[in-house]
Parts: sequence; structure tokens; C-alpha cells
Amino acid sequence: MKNPLRGVRALVFDVFGTVVDWRGSLIAEGRRLGRAKRIDVDWAAFADAWRAGYRPAMARVRSGALGWTSIDALHRMILDELLERFAIRGLSEAEIEHLNRVWHRLKPWPDARAGLRRLKRDVVIATLSNGNVALLTNMAKFAGLPWDCILSAELFNHYKPDPETYLGAARLLGCAPQEVMMVAAHKDDLRAARACGLRTGFVARPLEYGPGMRVDRRPEKDFDINARDFNDLAAKLARARA
Repeated sequence: MKNPLRGVRALVFDVFGTVVDWRGSLIAEGRRLGRAKRIDVDWAAFADAWRAGYRPAMARVRSGALGWTSIDALHRMILDELLERFAIRGLSEAEIEHLNRVWHRLKPWPDARAGLRRLKRDVVIATLSNGNVALLTNMAKFAGLPWDCILSAELFNHYKPDPETYLGAARLLGCAPQEVMMVAAHKDDLRAARACGLRTGFVARPLEYGPGMRVDRRPEKDFDINARDFNDLAAKLARARA
């Protein structure tokens, strides 16, 4: 029987948590702001609350309760609420907007850049994130991420896990769904991609939600590849395609 992974021509990546450490980046930036502005806040709790607002905000768009709204705009809506909840005062509009754009300045996991460079030797690598195009482009520039292409839910006016995102990415890359592998640290993302006919690569990120947090790192037989990190993914994909 022919190995189906030999036909994979492109890898598309979830970004927040899979490629970059959103939580650590937000905490570090918050602490710098706190020192500069004398703001005493639990920045870890702030980061977790900001991220916790992400899915409910997207759900409003996906349900039609809110018209198409970019992640930058959704992040700002959540941030405005958090500034009140955490009693953060004295920031100018420019400072608030700079804080909102921290999502453009997230740091990659230690293996991300080298692993992506290994992977792109043989296949096209692209984002497939709910982040908007400007956010993903600025993040790639800031973090030195060597994408061949930036693909975003914004291009389809649909957020993952809507099928339009996965099928739209394959179409724009000139591939059949089975020629594209979705790579993510989040199993729900991979299951949605698999339902659309894409191949799947699971990469465990045990520290996404901080040390000591329980994260499902178990391999799944339904995924085509289960990997520890991007270097392990590159090695396993190379063997599967040999």
C-alpha cells in the first residue's frame, strides 16, 4: 500500500501555542510595562484571562452575532475589559494599542526556527492561524520565522474550525486536501482538519499554559504523525516520505 505521506506537498501550522509561546511572551511584556508604569498586577493571571477571552470572542463571529472582526480587533475588545477588571489605570491610547499588539511580538518555542527550516527543505510551510495577516506577518518578522507563505482565517472570513479555513488553505496552495498536513498542538484543530481530508501532525507543547498545568500530550493513532517538537516532526516526516 502506498504511503499517503509521500504525497504531502505542504504543511500548514497553527501558530498561537504551537509555534510561539504566547503566555510567556505576554507575561514578560506585562511585567516590563508594570515596572515602567508602576502597575502592580498578576501578569500571569492577566495573560490567562486575555487568552480565555479568545474562543468566546471568535464564537460570536462564527455564530453571526458579530460581523467579521479581525483577531487584532477582538484582542482589543478583550483588553479593554481586562483593563477595567484588573484596575489598570493611567495608560495612554498609544500605550494601550502597543500592549494590544504584543500578539505581534510573541517569541517562538526554542525548536521552532530550526525545525521550520528543516521542514521547508522538502515541503512548503505556511501559517494557518486565526491571527490576521498583519499580525502573522509582523510576528514572522519579529521572531525570524521562515514561512514560505502567510495564510490566515482572515482570507476566508471564517475562523477555525470552520471547514472553509482548511479547504481554503489547500485551494490557495494549489493542493488537494490530502496533500496538506495541518500541524498543531491542539487536538480539536487537528480533528477538524482531518474531517476536511487534510493529513495531521500533532506536536506536544506541555508548557503552553505554564509549568505544572496538565496538558494532553498523549499520541493519537488517528493523527498521521505525533511528535515531541518540530525537529522530531521533521525527522518523522522525512522517514515517512522516504
